[in-house]
Amino acid sequence: MAKKALFVWGGWDGHTPKQSVDVFAPFLEKQGYDVEISSALDSYLDEAKMQALDLVIPTWTMGEITGDQLKGLLGAVRSGVGCAGWHGCLCDSFRQNVNYQWMTGGQWVAHPGGCIPSYTVNITDKKHPITKGISDFVLPDTEQYYMHVDPALHVLATTKFSGEHGDQDLYTAGTVMPYAWTKTWGKGRVFYVSWGHTNKDFDVPEARKIVERGLLWASK
Repeated sequence: MAKKALFVWGGWDGHTPKQSVDVFAPFLEKQGYDVEISSALDSYLDEAKMQALDLVIPTWTMGEITGDQLKGLLGAVRSGVGCAGWHGCLCDSFRQNVNYQWMTGGQWVAHPGGCIPSYTVNITDKKHPITKGISDFVLPDTEQYYMHVDPALHVLATTKFSGEHGDQDLYTAGTVMPYAWTKTWGKGRVFYVSWGHTNKDFDVPEARKIVERGLLWASK
C-alpha cells in the first residue's frame, strides 16, 4: 500500500508556498507516495484522513487557524503522523497558537536586513541520515532567520550571524542559531529547516537534498 502525504499550503504569498510545494510533491510521488495538495486548513478536520497519513507538510505562513483545525493537525502528529517543513511556511504560522509552536520546535522572530547577499549553513550532525555526506553550503540572496527554539531539539545544522546586517546591537556578531532540526511530538517525528524563503532556495543542491531526506525521515 502506498504511503500518504498531505501538503496544505496558503498564507502569505511572499514565501511562494505553492511553488515550493511543487518542488517536493513530485519527489514524494517518485518515492511511491500518494500525494494530496490542499489549499484549505479544513483538511485538518477530517480525522480519519489525517490519521491515515504518513506525512503532513504544512506550508502556510502567518494566518489564523481554528481550534478544531489545530486539534486535527496536532492530534495526527501526536498519534504518529510525521510533520515536516521549511522557513516561515512551518515556523511562522498561526502566531497566537503556542501549542503549534511547541509542536514545530521553533518560531521565527526576526531576520537581519531582510534579504541579504549570502550566508553559510553549517552542518553540525554529520552522522544523521538527513545530513550525512553533506558539507556546509552557502545560500545566496535570501533571508537568514533568527528563531526562538525549543531546547529539546536535535540540531542538524546552524548558521552564524556576522553582525554586518540589520541592527548590529540586536544581531550580535558570532551568534550561532539552530537552523535545521528534528524533534518528536508524541509518537510523531518532526523535521524543520529555516531556509526556503522562496522556492529559489531549493535550487541549492544541498538545501534541497536535506529537505528531501527530512521528508522521508519524518514520515511514519
